[in-house]
Amino acid sequence: MTNNRDGKICLVTGTTAGIGKVTARELARMRTKVIMLCRDRGKGESVKAEIKGLYRDAEVDLIVADLSSLSEVRRAADEFKSKYSRLDILINNAGGVNQKRRVTSDGLEATFVTNYLSHFLLTGRLLELLKASAPSRVINVSSAAHMQGRINFDDLQAEQKYGMMSAYSQSKLAQIYFSYELADRLNRSGVTVNALHPGLVFSNFHNSMQGIYHFGASLVYAVAGISVEKGAETTIFLATSPSVKRITGKYFYKCQERTSSRFSYDLLIRKRLWEVSEELVKE
Repeated sequence: MTNNRDGKICLVTGTTAGIGKVTARELARMRTKVIMLCRDRGKGESVKAEIKGLYRDAEVDLIVADLSSLSEVRRAADEFKSKYSRLDILINNAGGVNQKRRVTSDGLEATFVTNYLSHFLLTGRLLELLKASAPSRVINVSSAAHMQGRINFDDLQAEQKYGMMSAYSQSKLAQIYFSYELADRLNRSGVTVNALHPGLVFSNFHNSMQGIYHFGASLVYAVAGISVEKGAETTIFLATSPSVKRITGKYFYKCQERTSSRFSYDLLIRKRLWEVSEELVKE
């Protein structure tokens, strides 16, 4: 099926810009077959062509899906399974932030879905393939913003009160809970699951903000931001390094294992979130 050096196949979400694009490019350079899952076909084809222009023997494919739609996520997973018989690395990278509350086609809050719930569903749909391909890896790109996050089960979709950063930090904390719970469920399966903070990456992530929010974010990134190449380093490390091939259920920053927020280790919340998430995706 592939002629790459190690035969590995990697699926990366959110690859048309930022650290997702760099991750796809660098893994392709290492001759891992990369399947880019992105929302915009035109941008996806452009990045694909750019990578193949840089590395003539790169193997890059494209699956187009809007991760804010759960039906699109299911279709994308089915498309992947129809094309490929293995999955060695799944990188749940796509994410975003919305200044104002936005509702998806499923009637759910968009930040929660795009950053967390879509990846919960996608991973679940590809789980048997990951296990059959073991040793394999799941990598969830979270954020240090999870430190401020709380899971508000009484208003999970922010219908009563919406705040841009509270919604974002909740979704990123949910990713941490998901990583830890999935790692436990996959114990001794040969599939590792880890989460990471990429750093304060200077990219187009804040372009959806307006007014003073955009100005403030631009200023912070200009002063303290790191390049997308630097921001992708931990993702690539977790995807490729032999030193972490047996490490699972951990949180990383700057290619080092770190401690996540004290709230992220609450087993009761973690298990309740999993149950609620299963109900929301109707799996």
